[in-house]
Amino acid sequence: MTLFPEMFPGALGHSLIGKALTDGKWSLETVDIRSFARDKHRSVDDTPFGGGAGMVMRPDVIDAALTAVWPGKGRRLYLSPRGRVLTQDLVKELAAEPALTILCGRYEGVDQRVIDAWDLEEVSVGDFVLTGGETAAQVMLDAVIRLLPGVIGKTESLEDESFERGLLEYPLYTRPADWQGRMVPEVLLSGHHARVAEWRHGQSEYITRQRRPDLWDRYVAQKQEQEG
Repeated sequence: MTLFPEMFPGALGHSLIGKALTDGKWSLETVDIRSFARDKHRSVDDTPFGGGAGMVMRPDVIDAALTAVWPGKGRRLYLSPRGRVLTQDLVKELAAEPALTILCGRYEGVDQRVIDAWDLEEVSVGDFVLTGGETAAQVMLDAVIRLLPGVIGKTESLEDESFERGLLEYPLYTRPADWQGRMVPEVLLSGHHARVAEWRHGQSEYITRQRRPDLWDRYVAQKQEQEG
């Protein structure tokens, strides 16, 4: 649900996710919110009660759109910087849903009453502000769709990614083995799978500890809980 339906599928129409769209592994219905406006000017926003800058999307227009398009199943989401932060765990939850209804806000946001009335789940893609929810929706959908069956060829590539085991991904290398005097770590050329796996895990732990102490603390806590 958006004021700019022409923005979709956008990046979602390309590469593996675009091919999966063409192959029918997932589908997208873009709904123009403005088509549910009730006046001759097709107004979808108005000034905020209490004053302040900007405009607010009207609850009656959003309600009419939701009433017309919600399929009666799946979660109803509103992209908002104050929402639950999008994590890989949440992505997995959303990928298991039969459908997602996504509201892309604009201006200063959406009237709180329609958020409450429809029990919209607010989701944030990060601690920053965008001009609208469309870009955020595409980020979220990219993360969700790639987990659907048949979209990504090798499931192993999903298992080794950042956040899957609570750690960031290890460094990656490919040919040539010697590039501008920079050598690929010797262990990766050894053909010894157990040593390679051990090195990669150690690198993941080191990088996570250095770059994301919040993830590292959570990982250590979970590991201690599992051990005992």
